[in-house]
Amino acid sequence: MGDPDVLEMVVAEGKRDSREIDYDFQMSEQSLSSRETSFLIREQPGTAKRYNLFLRRRLMFKKSLQSKDSIFFRDGVRQIDFVLSYVDDIKKEGDIKVERRREFEINLRKTGLELETEDKRDSEDGKTYFVKIHAPWEVLITYAEVLGMKLPIRESDIPPPDANPFSCVLGPLKLKKAVKHPHPEYFTAQFTRHRQELFLIEDESTFFPTSARNRIVYYILSRCPFGTEEGKKRFGIERLLNSKTYSSAFPLHDGQYWKPSEPPSPVNERYILHKNWARFSYFYKEQPLNLIRRYYGEKIGIYFVFLGFYTEMLSYAAVVGLACFIYGLLSMEGDSSSREICDPEIGGQILMCPLCDQLCDYWRLNTTCLASKFSHLFDNESTVFFAIFMGIWVTLFLEFWKQRQAKLEYEWDMVDFEEEQQQLQLRPEFEAMCKHRKLNAVTKEMEPHMPLCSRIPWYLLSGATVALWMSLVIACMVAVIVYRLSVYATFATVMESEATLEPVRSILTPQLTTSLTGSCLNFIVILILNFFYEKISAWITKMEIPRTYQEYESSLTLKMFLFQFVNYYSSIFYVAFFKGKIVGYPGKYTYMFNIWRSEECDPAGCLIELTTQLTIIMFGKQIFGNVKEAIYPLALNWWRRRKTRTNSEKLYSRWEQDHDLESFGNLGLFYEYLETVIQFGFVTLFVASFPLAPLLALLNNIIEIRVDAWKLTTQYRRPVASKAHSIGVWQDILYGMAVLSVATNAFIVAFTSDIIPRLVYFYAYSTNATDPLKGYINNSLSVFLIADFTNRTAPAEKRGILTCRYRDYRYPPEHESKYSPNMQFWHVLAAKMTFIIVMEHVVFLVKFLLAWMIPDVPKDVVERIKREKLMTVKILHDFELNKLKENLRLNSDLFAKEVMIQENKVQLAKSTM
Repeated sequence: MGDPDVLEMVVAEGKRDSREIDYDFQMSEQSLSSRETSFLIREQPGTAKRYNLFLRRRLMFKKSLQSKDSIFFRDGVRQIDFVLSYVDDIKKEGDIKVERRREFEINLRKTGLELETEDKRDSEDGKTYFVKIHAPWEVLITYAEVLGMKLPIRESDIPPPDANPFSCVLGPLKLKKAVKHPHPEYFTAQFTRHRQELFLIEDESTFFPTSARNRIVYYILSRCPFGTEEGKKRFGIERLLNSKTYSSAFPLHDGQYWKPSEPPSPVNERYILHKNWARFSYFYKEQPLNLIRRYYGEKIGIYFVFLGFYTEMLSYAAVVGLACFIYGLLSMEGDSSSREICDPEIGGQILMCPLCDQLCDYWRLNTTCLASKFSHLFDNESTVFFAIFMGIWVTLFLEFWKQRQAKLEYEWDMVDFEEEQQQLQLRPEFEAMCKHRKLNAVTKEMEPHMPLCSRIPWYLLSGATVALWMSLVIACMVAVIVYRLSVYATFATVMESEATLEPVRSILTPQLTTSLTGSCLNFIVILILNFFYEKISAWITKMEIPRTYQEYESSLTLKMFLFQFVNYYSSIFYVAFFKGKIVGYPGKYTYMFNIWRSEECDPAGCLIELTTQLTIIMFGKQIFGNVKEAIYPLALNWWRRRKTRTNSEKLYSRWEQDHDLESFGNLGLFYEYLETVIQFGFVTLFVASFPLAPLLALLNNIIEIRVDAWKLTTQYRRPVASKAHSIGVWQDILYGMAVLSVATNAFIVAFTSDIIPRLVYFYAYSTNATDPLKGYINNSLSVFLIADFTNRTAPAEKRGILTCRYRDYRYPPEHESKYSPNMQFWHVLAAKMTFIIVMEHVVFLVKFLLAWMIPDVPKDVVERIKREKLMTVKILHDFELNKLKENLRLNSDLFAKEVMIQENKVQLAKSTM
């Protein structure tokens, strides 16, 4: 049914079957009443009832008092389902665009659509034409059958699920029933024109929701031809938009978002959504998901279902993470490592080796007292528990999401869903670039084909571009590392020499200052690279010439996710797994490019720096993202309205108001999903270093839901409704990140935190029975003889000091294997590797058990699906049976009448003879 000519034939047939009377919509107001009355007297009751509604609405409408929010044609009856706009500038565009528009609109009328054009003189800017499109009943029912739409046949008798035992407690979070469930549940069946009596058609004007109407019209627009160019048949509104033949194409919003519609307009669902969903004061309320689906379609609806479910699951992780943080806060003063570092008799007597060459001086361990206490907040016994908990949580989240998705498929009639045909439609760019044609094995039709050899150069270019940009990200990360290495000495010198910095010296140590400034600089670089790569990735994806819209979106998803994964996480991976691991020792440091000495971790470990890096990037991204999402469309819309308002005395109509809004675009949801998945990575991949990450994500998502709702209802044109039964490729990405998170958290606990070395000391090396961790700090620091410093490394200022300490497990200078790793080093390394293996196996075992125990489709949903299928079959069977009986009765009556007529004729003939 994809061929436009075939669809035209279907519509023409539907029009011949259904249109019995041609109404004159252009009759004058004065003569209308008497002609309407006489018509009603002559018509059959069923037809009169439907037409009576038309008359009531027609009489209520006064053209002279047309509301600026009217969503009807000038007759006040036919609803506007879609709007096209264009600026007719002959000097710039020539005749070709005029001819395309003329041919396109003629063909639209041939398919049965009704068009009405608003002249540019009536528009506010005096330049823009608006073509309003209405889909009559015959078109709607024809294409509802073509698209396989499921529509109600009987109100469902399946009882609702059992009430939540905590429903009384959760009452304040609930919405009103009329908002949450605006319509009752129905048994549905695929629509068929020849079975119209089967469906619950009370009012033809409201039987199809506006989202279904604009989906049908867009389906026609995307397949309607507009001429033949270069020997090829051209069709589709997307091609006309790309060539600027039309400037925009969009369905109308129901009305203003701040006030309800006035009769005869239908219920303003936009207003209801804004009032109950898009207001920040409702941040604690549940979402009206059924209304979102009804207004915006399933594809946008399922995004908000996913975001809401993810936010709900985050609340559990946030509570546990907050409990772990509180535990660290309460146990901070009792931490033996922090006490030893802060003790003037222990940490104050330990002289540490310089942290940079020549410029840096020796320093006392107790100068990092505050940093060691902060480190204990996130590096304590609860870290291991929370890492294991999050490994199980992510499994439960994904398994329960599969159940929620299955339930949604049933509730939204997508059990037998097939991929949206417009996603599988050939892209105009692909057709334009193809010089070959190939027989489609399924449709048996010739269609454009591009050989693989023609695509290989573009694939190579695409791969090289992605690799180049990823290399650029790594180069920028290295540049930030070089910055940290370069400025550390400067910070250390300034803080030591400046007396004014004495009050903050204990808080802002050179290590912390370098880490903070480096993290902020890294975040700025991330934003800059991300801005440019978004443009580059869209360009190289187009250069690949994907065949369908689905292929285009999949290719772009892969590129964007890979880049953003490297862009956002590379610096965090560096701090977590590389910083301080290949430093060397004071007599033999390792150098980057043989110039800059490798960074060292704080004596209390690298975890506090990892936490700092993660917090700044995650929190900064969330703040920047929400501000951008709110401010950007608001500013653009304000500027567009300011530019276009040149004739203020003109009627600022509903279509002009929507025209001045920002377009949501085909990739609007793509960026929303990408943002959520990147946040999911922050929450899962590195959560062992920052238990408050789920709490930050939870707070952000609560705001994100309302920001997205606000911008969709107030700042964007209404998107074309489309269907989807899942979150698509993003679900596979989430599964991949869930598996990776087990490994990353195991490595963070083993190699970045200080837990494993403390446990090894506790069980194998401690000699204090009453306080087993006493002496751990001294045990974890090795001794270096200052005389063994090279000229490159030794401080410029000579002092009478014999030894200094550094963090590592190495033999002392007097040992025959001096500065080589000692036995404790190997014990700790073995314990770390053992912990990683044990933790990964335990978590993966629990994950597989949970995945096996939790069914993908809940039992009650399976039963409901079976019940609905059974009832639908029964209803269809009864309908067909009754129809057959009625036909047989009619035929028998006709046969009896015919027999009687023949008998009467015979009797009459006999009597005349």
